[in-house]
Amino acid sequence: MKILVINGPNINMLGIREPEVYGNQNYETLCSMIEEHSSNKGIEVEIYQSNHEGCLVDKIQEAFGKADGIVINPGAYTHTSIALLDALKAVGIPTVEVHISDVSKREDFRQISYIRSYCIKTITGKGLNGYLEAIDFLNGVKNDG
Repeated sequence: MKILVINGPNINMLGIREPEVYGNQNYETLCSMIEEHSSNKGIEVEIYQSNHEGCLVDKIQEAFGKADGIVINPGAYTHTSIALLDALKAVGIPTVEVHISDVSKREDFRQISYIRSYCIKTITGKGLNGYLEAIDFLNGVKNDG
């Protein structure tokens, strides 16, 4: 099983950006958690982060035929990017949307997710552990299917 974990804008600023919303753990901690968890489960994982929408689209397209699942936290592009939705639809890879904070309790503009209609599951408000839950979910989908 190979899972691609994609992080959008400002996720690299974890621990610095609004710690009252996103917590005090940094991006390196997130990556280490994901790598250790995946390794313990025998899952191959690739982690990617970009602040640029086109780079995220390119990475999704590169996953075609290579990844069994995608975990994506599109950051602010959640609420603005039809391009990410179209890229996910194009590759047809099972995808879980993850948000560190509970976006349902945040600003009105954060209530819209363009990619959610494609994703097989959305996990919000579980902090960094939401990524691990998403990986386990995709692993279960792969093993059940």
